[in-house]
Amino acid sequence: MFRSTAVVGAMTLISRVLGLARDMVLARFGVGAGMDAFFVAFKIPNFTRRLFAEGAFSQAFVPVLSEYRARREHGEVQALADYVAGTLLGLLGLLVLAGVLASPLLVLLFAPGFWADPLKFDLTAYMLRFTFPYLLFMALVAFAAGMLNSYGRFAAAAFTPVWLNVVLIAFALLVAPGLEEPMVAVAWGVLVAGFVQLAFLLPSLTRIRLLPRPRWGLRDPGVRKILKLMGPGIVGSSVSQINLLFDTLLASFLVTGSVSWLYFADRLVEFPLGIFGIALATVILPVLSRAHASGSPEAFSRILDAGLRWVLLIGVPAMVGLMLLARPALSTLFEYDDFSAADVDMATLALLAYGIGLPGFMLTKVLAPAFYSRQDTTTPVKIAIRAMLANMVMNLLFVVPMVVFEVPGAHAGLALATALAAYLNAALLLRALRRDGNFRPGRGWARLLGQIALAVSVMGAVVFTGMPDRLQWAGLDAAGRVAQLALWVTAGVASYLLALRLSGVRLSTFRSPADKTANNP
Repeated sequence: MFRSTAVVGAMTLISRVLGLARDMVLARFGVGAGMDAFFVAFKIPNFTRRLFAEGAFSQAFVPVLSEYRARREHGEVQALADYVAGTLLGLLGLLVLAGVLASPLLVLLFAPGFWADPLKFDLTAYMLRFTFPYLLFMALVAFAAGMLNSYGRFAAAAFTPVWLNVVLIAFALLVAPGLEEPMVAVAWGVLVAGFVQLAFLLPSLTRIRLLPRPRWGLRDPGVRKILKLMGPGIVGSSVSQINLLFDTLLASFLVTGSVSWLYFADRLVEFPLGIFGIALATVILPVLSRAHASGSPEAFSRILDAGLRWVLLIGVPAMVGLMLLARPALSTLFEYDDFSAADVDMATLALLAYGIGLPGFMLTKVLAPAFYSRQDTTTPVKIAIRAMLANMVMNLLFVVPMVVFEVPGAHAGLALATALAAYLNAALLLRALRRDGNFRPGRGWARLLGQIALAVSVMGAVVFTGMPDRLQWAGLDAAGRVAQLALWVTAGVASYLLALRLSGVRLSTFRSPADKTANNP
């Protein structure tokens, strides 16, 4: 499992680096109505994508496909792929058509605060007509990725997001400068990027002999089983997406720039989350599904235990490092041209709040697949609803008083509520797994937590005492900022790993049973 996670993490690292390069290019256009409009227009298809594609669909499809692969002939697996592809095309094609035609209504639903600014509202609705079809392409990409991951082919699917960043950078550099509103060109790029990502995966499907020939299959037993499992999954995925919808809705009523500040802060949180948290979640779902299908609860528990240990080994230092380097990182990446120092300050507030929740986000990404792998999509839904309600209450408690008393940085309250809700979600998932006997922690957890705390303290002291202060940082040019940021990221990682080693941690001891089996056939 660790080796596969490393492969996915490496591919994701390339994507995230290019994603930061993309955001650096976009930031130069400046925070304003056009950028806020684009981010909302891009968030709406991503909302539905995570709801239907990467969310409910993947969580239902991968366990069923793993079951077919383990117990049936290849011809039956191919037939399932054909029927699922055809059904996806039919159902989501209609949804995309409706979304394009009703784009103003969707903007009104997601960002009602834009109604007070007709230019921003109309611009968002226009861009949404180009970004919304991205949903269909991403659903098919998730379908293809699910098949490849189930067959142990993780690299191609993990590399696919690279093409989104490449295409958007190209459109931002080559097309946007010629338009009155540059972000419109980026919206066009989203549509093109969806097609490129899907086309990239087709040869990989051919190599595993699962290139689908789409057929309508609503009556196929496998499709019906996936749809049945998707029911609770859609509710569960919608819970987290409703949280994002509620955040965007509240942010649309805040000062112009709030949506963009939250976006740029979230992008830095997504960097470590994507490289490791999502990579591990991608790998662990099919691994746990196979352990469950083979009737091995002990292996299931050991795999999950190893995954959780890796989350804390990576997530805790990533949280501390991200918070210590929040403003320097944002300044280094984005403070150029029309992206001002005030924008950096506002984005820093959001990043500090989001950063608190990084281990919680990672834990949820690993714990939720433990339920989906056993085709239990109901329990995570119930837990996610409780976390969603808590998030909404905290949003109102944190943001409304700041708005009423005109305290700057109200948008950071949205980020803090999201971070705290992630810990609640993870804690409830872990409690349910232990209560039902599906997870029994291995030995050595108390010692490991102490070792991590010691190593993180050493890392924090090294970075905090050595890093230039704000005035020194402001005096550096772009090359100097990049050099300093690279220096202190490297120093932080090196001091953490050295402290771990000296405290007795051996990373090789956290290999999962899947890794050991792979190395000892």
